[in-house]
Amino acid sequence: MSDWPLWEVFVRTKGGLAHRHFGSVHAPDAEMALRHARDTYTRRQEGVSLWVVKSSEIVASDPAQAGELFEPAADKIYRHPTFYEIPDEVKHI
Repeated sequence: MSDWPLWEVFVRTKGGLAHRHFGSVHAPDAEMALRHARDTYTRRQEGVSLWVVKSSEIVASDPAQAGELFEPAADKIYRHPTFYEIPDEVKHI
């Protein structure tokens, strides 16, 4: 079992709209990872959808380098509604 790859488990709950990371399981293949994830993370029938992804296949940005990664977006002012006034009647923005 220690030679089995690690899989990350994402569950969409009954009331949720997006999948959330719930934990990890070890399994020899995707089908078994899905079964282990179901048995481990949805025993009380709280999920409606499961995703399993090999941990080794996940690519993520480094939070320490967030400035470098997201800095180019700061010069695109058209993406941010800061150049006009929002009327007082509009409360939800």
